[in-house]
Amino acid sequence: MTNNIAEKRRQQEEEDDEEDGDLDGWGERSYADERSWEALQEDESGLLRPLDNKAMYHAQYRRRLRSLSTASNSQRIQKGLIRFLYIVLDLSRAASVMDFRPSRMAVVAQNVEAFIREFFDQNPLSQIALVTIKDGVAYSLTELGGSPESHIKALMAKLECSGDSSLQNALELVHEYLDKIPSYGNREVLILYSALTTCDPGDIMETIQKCKKSKMRCSVIGLSAEMFICKHLCQETGGLYSVALDESHFKELILEHAPPPPAIAEFAIANLIKMGFPQRAAEGSISICSCHKESKVGEGFICPRCKARVCELPTECRICGLTLVSSPHLARSYHHLFPIAPFDEVKPSRQNEPHRRSQKTCFGCQQSLVNPAILIVLSQATNPAFKLLVQNANSTFALTVTFTFMRACTIAQVARALELHSQALLHR
Repeated sequence: MTNNIAEKRRQQEEEDDEEDGDLDGWGERSYADERSWEALQEDESGLLRPLDNKAMYHAQYRRRLRSLSTASNSQRIQKGLIRFLYIVLDLSRAASVMDFRPSRMAVVAQNVEAFIREFFDQNPLSQIALVTIKDGVAYSLTELGGSPESHIKALMAKLECSGDSSLQNALELVHEYLDKIPSYGNREVLILYSALTTCDPGDIMETIQKCKKSKMRCSVIGLSAEMFICKHLCQETGGLYSVALDESHFKELILEHAPPPPAIAEFAIANLIKMGFPQRAAEGSISICSCHKESKVGEGFICPRCKARVCELPTECRICGLTLVSSPHLARSYHHLFPIAPFDEVKPSRQNEPHRRSQKTCFGCQQSLVNPAILIVLSQATNPAFKLLVQNANSTFALTVTFTFMRACTIAQVARALELHSQALLHR
């Protein structure tokens, strides 16, 4: 009798587990198949066909190459190397909408983190600050600074959505800070706006004119639909306005703001800026850090003017106000003024051609070219000293990895080309 009852209970538990598994599987399938219409595209004959991701990525890759070619062939464009960027995040209740998975707020936070790291990689002399909008009020989350980790840590600690959004309050707060920036710095604002309305306490048109007068460049990326006031703001201040279609499109739009924009002719003023190149502190030395006002052992840099100690570069000395940088920071900022030459794609099948068999490593950075997924060479490179090979061993991240290598190899290419040229002169 007892055995029969135990057997029935065991069978009942197995049936319950199977039902739960079916429900879990259905939930996963429904989540994976949701918004499946976005994976379809219309061909020339009007028929719906599955989206070809490979062709889409290749078209995007070719578009990046064309933009690089256009930039390198055109006249030199003046760009600001020292940027002061305020990122405004709309954390009103509209950011909790789940049309972006898992939510708009989560997608924005994830991509802002990637953008901050990419921004400082391309603009090491620039600074970023974060501002949030919630409950109709704008809050300063972080001050202008050059530490990506501090910004990311502060952002992840304040991810809460509530209330309405106020575009005017955000612009007023940012204008108050950017109006004090020196004239040599580029004043920029990037607004990530989720709401379809703005609840403002006054005339926002006057605020927009104040921003224009202060030479602030305001750009907006919308996550809902196009808004007239956002478009008008960007038109008046010379910024860019765009609306994200999905998560991947939003990531592409926000990363377009990482390189410095062209300087406006009427605002482009040449300035000489004093900079210091500090030395690393001696091992085992103890001194008080001017950044955190704490005693530090060994780590840090010594200001060449006042001998104060700072933790990281680039930064501004808290004692004498001197801008402290290192030579790699200047080199990484300087390459925006001289775009790399246009590239042509070389198929892997051409790797075994007689004139390419000896090229086993990248000429610029010495990366191995064994079994590469993508090879790129300079289209007009006839002199071996100016050849540049770039490898991408992971085709999934072709765009990101390839163009990262292109930046690194360009710097290495210049150094090696000058070295070979000097050697050739010595042998003559």
